[in-house]
Amino acid sequence: MKTLILAAAAALCAATAPTLVMAQTPPAALQVEIPELERVTADPTCGGKTAIAQQAFCVTTTQAGVNDAVDAYSAAFQEQGWLAAGGDNNLIIYVKRKPDGGCDGFQMLAFADDTRVPAPGAAAWLAFAAIPGNVCAAAPAGPISGPPAPRQ
Repeated sequence: MKTLILAAAAALCAATAPTLVMAQTPPAALQVEIPELERVTADPTCGGKTAIAQQAFCVTTTQAGVNDAVDAYSAAFQEQGWLAAGGDNNLIIYVKRKPDGGCDGFQMLAFADDTRVPAPGAAAWLAFAAIPGNVCAAAPAGPISGPPAPRQ
């Protein structure tokens, strides 16, 4: 295994296809052990996606092999104490409690070249990037929308 320090900040964007975006202020470096897997190769260009490459560590595999790679990485992260805490079809958010309170977090985004026809042997990428701030912070207390329902 190699230790990857995810010092680049990334935040979750709620666009039609999840993307990694730069945060306003970068967090402290986050250490995550990224295992070396067969049929997975580091790709510093992130498939030519400059915005992602500037803030994430990427690996490439095939579209047929991406699910196995995600499963292998998820198992390795779980062994390191990371919990899969959310996400969607091609994004997983991992969190880990810090000894002094709060949580660190990072995300793994799966993507393919959307200008090409999907095919089992075509390239697919996984991008790993830190999530800034305390991802376990409680939501601030605010007004409840609408009055409470009357008791029956």
